[in-house]
Amino acid sequence: MWVLQISHCYYPPFLDCARQYAVLFKNSNYKILTVFLTGKADPDVAKEVGHGEVIFLEYESKDVSGLKLGAIKKIRALHQKYQFEFCIAHRAKPTYVALLATSVPVISIRHNYGDFKRFSRRLMVNLFQKRIHILAVSDSVRDEIRLYLSGWPAERIQTFYNHIDVQALQSIQISRQEARHALGLPQDAWVVGNVGRLHRDKDQATLLRGFRLALSKLPANTKLVIIGKGPLEADLKRLAVELGVNESVVFTGNVPNAKRYFKAFDVFVLTSDHEPFGMVLLEAMAAEVPLICSDCGGGAEIAGNAGLLFKLGDSIALADALGKSVGIKKNDTQPVQQVILSSVFSDEAARVNFWQMPFVKKLVAQ
Repeated sequence: MWVLQISHCYYPPFLDCARQYAVLFKNSNYKILTVFLTGKADPDVAKEVGHGEVIFLEYESKDVSGLKLGAIKKIRALHQKYQFEFCIAHRAKPTYVALLATSVPVISIRHNYGDFKRFSRRLMVNLFQKRIHILAVSDSVRDEIRLYLSGWPAERIQTFYNHIDVQALQSIQISRQEARHALGLPQDAWVVGNVGRLHRDKDQATLLRGFRLALSKLPANTKLVIIGKGPLEADLKRLAVELGVNESVVFTGNVPNAKRYFKAFDVFVLTSDHEPFGMVLLEAMAAEVPLICSDCGGGAEIAGNAGLLFKLGDSIALADALGKSVGIKKNDTQPVQQVILSSVFSDEAARVNFWQMPFVKKLVAQ
């Protein structure tokens, strides 16, 4: 029995999203076929998906705008060949294609806020409501979708968290000494880490202001390391100068495979405004690094039981959390973090949770 998975592309983070759902079918009675609508065929990508078969339709992005007739035709041909039992579709375009190309139930995965602001998207899923189950990456995203689709039964819009291969991730995370050497950081520094696009949604401005307010409470040789690039890079660097902390702040720019270097940090801080999920928090937990996170969005759902929360945009509250984090030892947080990772956010836990979801049981029984 075959299951179809459709993703618009395999660029980050969607290759990992495809892997996350492909691994759910490991050791099951189902085989999964993953289709990437755009992107050149790449055997390394197929290997990274990890389970089942992979097909690249190799469209350009412009080819899957509008009616997407070519993609619909090709998916319909695949359905005739494989006779899929159901489909997993990531975000709006793949959901649209799956609904029009097949007659099977569609599990629509929603990774962001605002997916249903458009009337056309609400209309589309309402027309096919009986065939669709929506899975959101966090309760926060789920609750927003339920507001937009207020007429839907709650059981058709559920949360299914992102997850990681914990052992595989930990196997590539290099030691504290190696990570600091690679990032050009002093071995004896106390390091506050942040990884993310330099964008308004990530709110690194609050991070810089909170860091400035906390400096008197932090060890003498403290560094704030911000890994990432984005449109606010110049503004954030200017702000660091204005705050007088530029000598203590390291902007690394983009670091490929940054999750390898999380052991360089003494504490990891996520200041995002309504983060849909926050994979970087799982990566920090895998590295056994204490967490500080803003109190909204999916990030708070991860860090709420595994770290310190502060009020979104409140630099004073962040400074207080940074001061408290100095006294936290990795051994104090590591047991709790590892239990949460293994029981909620691991591939193994996700696989069990997926097959126990009532609507999945119904799909299997049909």
